[in-house]
Formats: sequence, C-alpha cells, structure tokens
Amino acid sequence: MPNFDLSDFKGVIPALITPFDESERFDETRMRSCIDFLIERGVGGLYTTGSTGETFLMSPDERARVVEIVVDQVAGRVPVVAHIGAIGTHLSIDLAQRAQSAGVDAVSSVPPFYWPFTPDQVFNYYADLTAATDLPMVVYKIPLAGELGFDLVKRLASIPGVGGIKYTAATQFEIIRIKEEIGADFRVYSGSDEMAMSGLSYGADGIIGSFYNMIPEVFIALNEAVEKGDMIRAKSLQETGNAIIFFSLNHTPTAVIKRAMAWQGADAGYCRRPFDNFITEAQEEELKSAFRKLKQDRSLKDAAFLEMI
Repeated sequence: MPNFDLSDFKGVIPALITPFDESERFDETRMRSCIDFLIERGVGGLYTTGSTGETFLMSPDERARVVEIVVDQVAGRVPVVAHIGAIGTHLSIDLAQRAQSAGVDAVSSVPPFYWPFTPDQVFNYYADLTAATDLPMVVYKIPLAGELGFDLVKRLASIPGVGGIKYTAATQFEIIRIKEEIGADFRVYSGSDEMAMSGLSYGADGIIGSFYNMIPEVFIALNEAVEKGDMIRAKSLQETGNAIIFFSLNHTPTAVIKRAMAWQGADAGYCRRPFDNFITEAQEEELKSAFRKLKQDRSLKDAAFLEMI
C-alpha cells in the first residue's frame, strides 16, 4: 500500500535528476546522497524518472532500478511519484507495475509521443495505464510530447484513478478552469519553473520542476510567500529563480543543475550523451565565474549555491 495519498503530494517537488558516473552508468550512491540532500532541504515530494531524470536515455530495466533506489532511500519520508511514460502502452504498463511493486505512491506519464496520436488513442493509453495498477495517475500536459487540449484533459479526468495533472504550459489560466470545471479535488501541479508564482496563485496544489533540485530554498520560500499572500516577496523570489534559470538554459541545463548540486555537497554526477557535461576543472571554474558575475550584476540573493562558490 502507498504511504501517501495524492492529496499529500504538495508544495515544492523536484523533478528528480538521475546521477550517472563518468562512464555514464547509473550511480546509486550519488542518487541516495541527492535524495537526502533534497529531503533535508524541505521538499514536499519527489517526481522521479521524468524528463529531468533523462528517462528516455535509459533502458526500462534502468528506469525500474532508479525507482527502486529512490523509494528505498526515501523510506516513507515524502511522497514519491514515478514517471512511467513511453511511446508504447505495453512498455508503460510494465514500468507502472514495476513502480507499484517498488512502493511508489502514484504514477505519472506524458502522453504517447512521436506519432500524431488521436485524442481517442491518447484517452485509451491513459485508461489502459491507469487500470494496470492500483495507484493514482497524474497525467502530464507538456507541448514537447503532444498537446492535451482542455476538452481532452476533462475526458482524462473522468477515468477512474486519474487524480491530477502535471501542467507544463504557458496557458496557465487553464489551471483556474480545471479547478472550476473538473473539481477542487483534482490535483494540479504547475510544471513551469519560471511561472511557479503564477501557477500557485491560480490555484495549483504544488509545483514540480527541474530547478527545484538546484535551488529548492528559493521556491520553498516562494511557495510560503504565496500562501501568506506576500506577492511582493514571491515576485522577488521568482525573479531570482528566473535569472538563474534563464542563465542555465544557455548551457546544458541538466548539467548545470548537477554541478550546482555538487557545489552544495550533493554530487549529482554527470549527464548521458548526447547531453554535454562540465568535465574539466577549467570548464567548471568558468561556470562558477559566470555565476559569480550573474550574482553581482543582478544583486542576487536567496540562492544557497551562489554563497558557496
């Protein structure tokens, strides 16, 4: 049985990185260290083997192993949602069932991608996947994997077991519509890091994102500010987060996140090819120097890693 209900999955939720070693093998020791680092910083849950976790660069067995290690190390301290999306329904069902056996609290999936699947085919994919386990399903709206229009989201919400959506899109006004037309109990997780403040202010139940691995304290403070109605403070924190995000997007963002975590004592290892990495000391020092300049130019504060370089 899961340790948590989907209603317990709230607050700031990192879309968890997957550490690889210098030979691009999954690094269990680094993974365990990163999990402890994030939980100790106060995150509300973990969303594993998603895009930020480089899931589509891993084999199914590797993805299942990552989920097992995450659940084992978390040990019931926070909720864990496993992303089990793939192009094929059979593969996704297998991953979902293995995730349930590992002990996750919920599963999530992007819609089937690459081919232009019809709305009925997408609906059937989620219906088949949700029926394959006893776990709640969080569907995933992200334009990179194919558009989920509002009418289709409403249809998906009618599937028994579909309990929420990870909403990663610029059309955040739909968060209000989802809460009004589908229901307040249907969980919405804002998935755009650079729009965390607006997502929360529109009624999102939590925020799931890549940069919450790197600067969780910024977005934990932002979430608290929104809860208190201190929108001036929330805006300032969003601006700090966005400066770091937009800078990182000019590089390989996942590699930047992993190095910044390492500077804070949680060595997140390396990315798998074809992603780039900061391999040499000179490359890493150049990145640190650029961040120091960004901090000075923008008078940034609140981000712990900037104080450590």
